[in-house]
Amino acid sequence: MVRTQIQLSEEQSRTLKRLAAERDESVAELIRQAVEAYVKSSDKPDREELVRRALSVSGIGRSGKKDISVNHDKYLAEIYAK
Repeated sequence: MVRTQIQLSEEQSRTLKRLAAERDESVAELIRQAVEAYVKSSDKPDREELVRRALSVSGIGRSGKKDISVNHDKYLAEIYAK
């Protein structure tokens, strides 16, 4: 582990100490858990993963019609008229 020094507000410190006591954990452990949750929530997929995801859904809405790009308004009107 790497030792790191941080500064907290008085209120943050009091709250962390209270939560640590309630959970029978150290303040350091709570901070590590919070950092881990933040890192996981901010993970963004790399370009290769984004391309893989995009390609995985390509073509799932095939209609068999070859002129959708030209007549899309006509087809939408037909669908919504039903």
